Amino acid sequence: MLEVRDLRVHFDTAAGVVKAVDGVSWRVDAGETLAIVGESGSGKSVSAMSVMGLVPGGATRSGEVVLDGRSLLDLPEAQQRRLRGRDVAMVFQDPLTALNPVFRVGDQIAEMITTHARTSKAAARRRAVDLLAEVGIPNPGLRARQFPHEFSGGMRQRAMIAMALANDPKVLIADEPTTALDVTVQAQIMDLLKDLQQEFGTAIIFITHDLGVIADIADDVLVMYGGRCVERGTKKEVLRAPQHPYTWGLLGSMPSLDGPVDVPLSPIPGSPPSLLNPPSGCRFHPRCTFAEKVADGRCSSERPLLEVTDGRGAACHLTADQRRDFFADYAATRSH
Repeated sequence: MLEVRDLRVHFDTAAGVVKAVDGVSWRVDAGETLAIVGESGSGKSVSAMSVMGLVPGGATRSGEVVLDGRSLLDLPEAQQRRLRGRDVAMVFQDPLTALNPVFRVGDQIAEMITTHARTSKAAARRRAVDLLAEVGIPNPGLRARQFPHEFSGGMRQRAMIAMALANDPKVLIADEPTTALDVTVQAQIMDLLKDLQQEFGTAIIFITHDLGVIADIADDVLVMYGGRCVERGTKKEVLRAPQHPYTWGLLGSMPSLDGPVDVPLSPIPGSPPSLLNPPSGCRFHPRCTFAEKVADGRCSSERPLLEVTDGRGAACHLTADQRRDFFADYAATRSH
């Protein structure tokens, strides 16, 4: 349904060129959920905004973004605007700032409908009320006449989902939609997305930094670091048998509910790389405790490629045997 090929997004600044996304490739099929995970600054949101054609002015984009056989990057702005919200929709991270504070919620959803469909304003308003009901907002007729500040955080996020689904898009991009919500509301939002996906067959790209969240919703997982893809696999493969040291670090920095309570967390040392002057070779090598295991200093001089076979791959110079042995040692320390 949607495929990104060697996408690069660079920003010219007074200090130099910021390589926010540097050669990213991924795909998602209809009815499936691809979770993109990584630390803040890894390029997750910028790659998604590029798909939507919403990167700020001055950014340089290259590569390919193909939606259902149509290339998007070279489309004129007017055609991109027609696709946005109709074929590809987005749920933004902070609904309070994404929603217009001076317009009623129902009117904002109705505007999404009238922008892309030939229908009357009255019919669009009725459809907006129906959408609010579909996403689980009680008393939708009253709520449609209220303003965003009169909604709770969870209700605002539900309204954003209703707006995104107003035109039955082929692809839905959810950019950390559960951030700042309590765990009960998080679970409700996740269940809502899964139910709506089953109903409409929408392909979902779910962006998050929380590996615990993807265990509930994802089919496939893409791990990003420093503007690049470092690992790809099914949810089960990435969470149970990760292949990249960065993914090991992400898992090691999370508390476990079923393991020993006295095992300390293992945070990743150092800080994320500067995308203005990124490290050579593997961008994770300055923080990787296994870089010295690779001969000839290849980690600092040669970029590892993400070669995906049968949906599985990791961009790492460690051999498959080394990764298996090192992960077995890591897993053993986490279980004792």
